[in-house]
Amino acid sequence: MTQTAIVHLGAGNTASVQFALERLGADVVVTSDPTVIAEAERLVLPGVGAAGYAMERMAALGLTDLIKGFDRPLLGLCLGQQLLFAESEENGGATMLGFIPGRVTRMPVRDDLPVPHMGWSQLHGLKDDPILEGVAEGAYAYFVHSYVCPDTDATIACAAYGAEVPAMVRTGNRWGCQFHPERSAAAGARILKNFLELPA
Repeated sequence: MTQTAIVHLGAGNTASVQFALERLGADVVVTSDPTVIAEAERLVLPGVGAAGYAMERMAALGLTDLIKGFDRPLLGLCLGQQLLFAESEENGGATMLGFIPGRVTRMPVRDDLPVPHMGWSQLHGLKDDPILEGVAEGAYAYFVHSYVCPDTDATIACAAYGAEVPAMVRTGNRWGCQFHPERSAAAGARILKNFLELPA
Protein backbone atom coordinates (compact mmCIF):
# COMPACT_ATOMS: atom_id res chain seq x y z
CA MET A 1 0.00 0.00 0.00
CA THR A 2 1.30 3.45 -0.91
CA GLN A 3 1.85 5.55 2.18
CA THR A 4 0.90 8.96 0.73
CA ALA A 5 -0.62 9.74 -2.68
CA ILE A 6 -0.52 13.26 -4.12
CA VAL A 7 -3.40 13.69 -6.55
CA HIS A 8 -2.00 14.90 -9.86
CA LEU A 9 -4.35 17.41 -11.48
CA GLY A 10 -1.63 19.31 -13.32
CA ALA A 11 -1.02 21.73 -10.44
CA GLY A 12 2.22 23.66 -10.42
CA ASN A 13 3.16 22.99 -6.80
CA THR A 14 2.96 19.18 -6.97
CA ALA A 15 6.71 18.55 -7.10
CA SER A 16 7.51 20.91 -4.21
CA VAL A 17 4.87 19.18 -2.06
CA GLN A 18 6.34 15.80 -2.96
CA PHE A 19 9.87 16.87 -2.01
CA ALA A 20 8.69 18.38 1.28
CA LEU A 21 6.95 15.13 2.25
CA GLU A 22 9.91 13.02 1.18
CA ARG A 23 12.23 15.14 3.33
CA LEU A 24 10.06 14.06 6.26
CA GLY A 25 10.57 10.42 5.35
CA ALA A 26 7.24 9.76 3.63
CA ASP A 27 6.78 7.17 0.90
CA VAL A 28 5.13 9.39 -1.74
CA VAL A 29 3.67 8.85 -5.19
CA VAL A 30 2.25 11.54 -7.50
CA THR A 31 -0.60 9.94 -9.39
CA SER A 32 -3.97 10.29 -11.09
CA ASP A 33 -4.50 6.50 -11.08
CA PRO A 34 -7.82 5.74 -9.33
CA THR A 35 -6.58 2.37 -8.02
CA VAL A 36 -3.46 3.86 -6.43
CA ILE A 37 -5.49 6.70 -4.90
CA ALA A 38 -8.12 4.32 -3.52
CA GLU A 39 -5.45 2.23 -1.80
CA ALA A 40 -3.39 5.10 -0.36
CA GLU A 41 -3.08 5.45 3.39
CA ARG A 42 -3.42 9.22 3.08
CA LEU A 43 -4.15 11.67 0.30
CA VAL A 44 -2.85 15.15 -0.54
CA LEU A 45 -4.87 17.37 -2.86
CA PRO A 46 -2.59 20.21 -3.96
CA GLY A 47 -3.61 23.02 -6.25
CA VAL A 48 -2.58 26.20 -7.98
CA GLY A 49 -5.00 27.77 -10.43
CA ALA A 50 -8.74 27.89 -10.99
CA ALA A 51 -11.27 25.85 -9.05
CA GLY A 52 -13.44 25.09 -12.08
CA TYR A 53 -10.51 23.72 -14.07
CA ALA A 54 -9.40 21.56 -11.15
CA MET A 55 -12.88 20.07 -10.74
CA GLU A 56 -13.12 19.44 -14.51
CA ARG A 57 -9.77 17.62 -14.43
CA MET A 58 -10.90 15.59 -11.44
CA ALA A 59 -14.08 14.55 -13.24
CA ALA A 60 -12.26 13.76 -16.50
CA LEU A 61 -9.86 11.48 -14.60
CA GLY A 62 -12.74 9.68 -12.87
CA LEU A 63 -11.59 10.80 -9.42
CA THR A 64 -14.45 12.96 -8.07
CA ASP A 65 -16.52 10.24 -6.37
CA LEU A 66 -13.36 8.45 -5.25
CA ILE A 67 -12.05 11.56 -3.47
CA LYS A 68 -15.50 12.30 -2.01
CA GLY A 69 -15.58 8.79 -0.56
CA PHE A 70 -11.97 8.66 0.68
CA ASP A 71 -12.19 7.76 4.39
CA ARG A 72 -8.58 8.13 5.48
CA PRO A 73 -6.63 11.37 6.15
CA LEU A 74 -6.89 13.88 3.30
CA LEU A 75 -5.07 17.23 3.14
CA GLY A 76 -6.00 19.97 0.69
CA LEU A 77 -3.33 22.59 0.02
CA CYS A 78 -3.99 26.14 -1.24
CA LEU A 79 -6.63 25.63 -3.97
CA GLY A 80 -6.95 22.14 -2.48
CA GLN A 81 -8.43 23.68 0.69
CA GLN A 82 -10.91 25.67 -1.37
CA LEU A 83 -12.00 22.50 -3.20
CA LEU A 84 -13.21 21.09 0.14
CA PHE A 85 -16.05 23.66 0.12
CA ALA A 86 -19.38 23.49 -1.71
CA GLU A 87 -18.84 26.10 -4.41
CA SER A 88 -16.65 28.91 -5.71
CA GLU A 89 -17.55 32.15 -7.46
CA GLU A 90 -14.32 32.05 -9.48
CA ASN A 91 -14.69 32.42 -13.27
CA GLY A 92 -18.47 32.43 -13.16
CA GLY A 93 -18.83 29.74 -10.51
CA ALA A 94 -17.90 26.12 -9.87
CA THR A 95 -19.38 23.26 -7.89
CA MET A 96 -16.73 21.69 -5.70
CA LEU A 97 -16.38 18.67 -3.39
CA GLY A 98 -18.90 19.88 -0.82
CA PHE A 99 -17.35 18.54 2.39
CA ILE A 100 -17.84 21.96 4.01
CA PRO A 101 -20.84 24.22 3.32
CA GLY A 102 -20.19 27.65 1.89
CA ARG A 103 -18.98 29.61 -1.10
CA VAL A 104 -15.38 30.60 -1.83
CA THR A 105 -15.21 34.27 -2.85
CA ARG A 106 -12.66 36.74 -4.19
CA MET A 107 -10.68 38.39 -1.41
CA PRO A 108 -11.98 41.79 -0.29
CA VAL A 109 -9.94 44.40 -2.15
CA ARG A 110 -8.38 47.30 -0.26
CA ASP A 111 -6.23 49.96 -1.87
CA ASP A 112 -3.35 49.24 0.51
CA LEU A 113 -3.59 45.43 0.23
CA PRO A 114 -2.90 43.95 -3.20
CA VAL A 115 -4.61 40.82 -4.43
CA PRO A 116 -3.36 38.13 -4.59
CA HIS A 117 -2.40 37.88 -0.95
CA MET A 118 1.21 36.86 -1.47
CA GLY A 119 3.77 36.49 1.28
CA TRP A 120 4.18 35.67 4.95
CA SER A 121 1.31 36.07 7.40
CA GLN A 122 0.95 34.97 11.01
CA LEU A 123 -1.39 32.19 12.07
CA HIS A 124 -3.67 32.89 15.02
CA GLY A 125 -6.72 31.47 16.73
CA LEU A 126 -5.26 27.96 16.51
CA LYS A 127 -7.71 25.28 17.65
CA ASP A 128 -6.75 22.15 19.54
CA ASP A 129 -6.21 19.75 16.64
CA PRO A 130 -3.62 17.01 16.06
CA ILE A 131 -2.44 18.58 12.80
CA LEU A 132 -1.52 21.75 14.73
CA GLU A 133 0.39 20.04 17.53
CA GLY A 134 3.65 21.90 18.13
CA VAL A 135 2.67 24.89 15.94
CA ALA A 136 2.87 28.12 17.93
CA GLU A 137 0.31 30.91 17.97
CA GLY A 138 1.76 33.61 15.71
CA ALA A 139 3.79 31.21 13.56
CA TYR A 140 4.36 32.46 10.02
CA ALA A 141 3.04 30.73 6.90
CA TYR A 142 3.47 31.56 3.22
CA PHE A 143 0.31 32.46 1.28
CA VAL A 144 -0.42 32.93 -2.42
CA HIS A 145 -4.16 33.27 -3.16
CA SER A 146 -6.80 35.57 -4.59
CA TYR A 147 -9.88 33.73 -3.29
CA VAL A 148 -10.81 33.07 0.31
CA CYS A 149 -12.88 30.39 2.02
CA PRO A 150 -15.84 31.32 4.23
CA ASP A 151 -15.26 31.30 7.98
CA THR A 152 -17.26 28.33 9.31
CA ASP A 153 -17.20 25.91 12.24
CA ALA A 154 -14.56 24.02 10.22
CA THR A 155 -11.96 26.81 10.66
CA ILE A 156 -9.08 25.70 12.92
CA ALA A 157 -6.61 28.56 12.25
CA CYS A 158 -6.82 32.07 10.82
CA ALA A 159 -4.57 34.72 9.35
CA ALA A 160 -5.22 38.43 8.94
CA TYR A 161 -5.07 40.20 5.58
CA GLY A 162 -7.42 43.14 5.82
CA ALA A 163 -10.02 40.66 7.03
CA GLU A 164 -9.87 37.27 8.68
CA VAL A 165 -8.64 34.54 6.34
CA PRO A 166 -9.51 30.96 7.29
CA ALA A 167 -5.97 29.62 7.02
CA MET A 168 -6.73 26.02 8.00
CA VAL A 169 -9.92 23.98 8.12
CA ARG A 170 -11.01 20.53 9.23
CA THR A 171 -14.06 18.38 8.75
CA GLY A 172 -13.80 14.77 9.88
CA ASN A 173 -10.76 13.14 8.28
CA ARG A 174 -10.20 16.07 5.89
CA TRP A 175 -7.94 19.04 6.57
CA GLY A 176 -7.03 22.08 4.50
CA CYS A 177 -4.26 24.69 4.45
CA GLN A 178 -4.90 27.88 2.49
CA PHE A 179 -1.17 28.59 2.64
CA HIS A 180 1.67 26.50 1.22
CA PRO A 181 3.10 24.40 4.05
CA GLU A 182 5.87 23.17 1.75
CA ARG A 183 7.09 26.80 1.61
CA SER A 184 6.31 27.72 5.21
CA ALA A 185 9.59 26.83 6.94
CA ALA A 186 9.41 25.16 10.37
CA ALA A 187 5.66 25.64 10.93
CA GLY A 188 4.79 24.18 7.54
CA ALA A 189 7.11 21.21 8.03
CA ARG A 190 5.55 20.52 11.41
CA ILE A 191 2.03 20.56 9.93
CA LEU A 192 3.06 18.13 7.20
CA LYS A 193 4.81 15.90 9.75
CA ASN A 194 1.68 15.89 11.91
CA PHE A 195 -0.43 14.96 8.89
CA LEU A 196 1.86 12.03 8.11
CA GLU A 197 1.49 10.81 11.69
CA LEU A 198 -2.34 10.90 11.75
CA PRO A 199 -3.79 7.40 12.13
CA ALA A 200 -4.88 6.08 8.73
